[in-house]
Amino acid sequence: MTEFFTRAQLEEAAQSVRAQTKQTPTVGLVLGSGLGALADAVENADIISVNSIPHWPSSTVEGHAGRLVVGQLEGQTILVQQGRAHYYEGHSMQQATLPVRVMQLLGIQTLIVTNAAGAIHPDYRPGDLMLITDHINFMGMAGLSPLRGPNDPSLGPRFPDMSRAYDHDLRALALQMAGETAIGLQQGVYVCLGGPSFETPADLRFLRAIGADAVGMSTVPEVTVARHGGLRVMGVSGISNKANLDGSTETTHAEVLEAGKVIVPKLVSLVRGVLRKM
Repeated sequence: MTEFFTRAQLEEAAQSVRAQTKQTPTVGLVLGSGLGALADAVENADIISVNSIPHWPSSTVEGHAGRLVVGQLEGQTILVQQGRAHYYEGHSMQQATLPVRVMQLLGIQTLIVTNAAGAIHPDYRPGDLMLITDHINFMGMAGLSPLRGPNDPSLGPRFPDMSRAYDHDLRALALQMAGETAIGLQQGVYVCLGGPSFETPADLRFLRAIGADAVGMSTVPEVTVARHGGLRVMGVSGISNKANLDGSTETTHAEVLEAGKVIVPKLVSLVRGVLRKM
């Protein structure tokens, strides 16, 4: 496991991607568990296996295909990361977020991150979409940050500001699109935990008390790296299961993947609308 990556190693990975497509993406899209079907909407697609990219982290989780799809969607040239790696799989934080750093070096300016998340807010239902307004970075608070270690000022500042992690204008476009198409869109705070175990009812009650609306095991490290590198970010959670605040239900990964079938059509409409309005 490599904990820290040099600029030269990141450039090596980026050059591998450049060599496998003639297209120049300006928008990156990261797909969470069960949401990979959104990549099917990309036109004139170049398919890149992540196994061909030096230093790229592999995903071992069902519902994460492990490929890049580069092509056209709603007038934008996009790079879709179909399947992400997670810290709990044994990767270092920098390795898990290396794809976002490579997107930065490829010239991508806007990142849309999606995830499958568990409901904390009692009004959320499986199949809902939640536009992320802010996040709680428990892993980062404990020192597990992808920015730990030597800082390369050519990639970003030593102490990046995170007060506007999720771009206001992109969120406004998402809300406008949701209103025009009658897509139900919640808004809330996402909290990232280390996983891979799902949360206890006591965990969820605590997280609710500190202001979290949905919980997952990804996204926040990627957003941290994206903002460090100056990318604009929009985040959307697909709510995969109901809040289990009293321990009356059991959460499974199969449930998460099944909820993705309901979430994907709405997510495709939302993302396409935002890209069209950008």
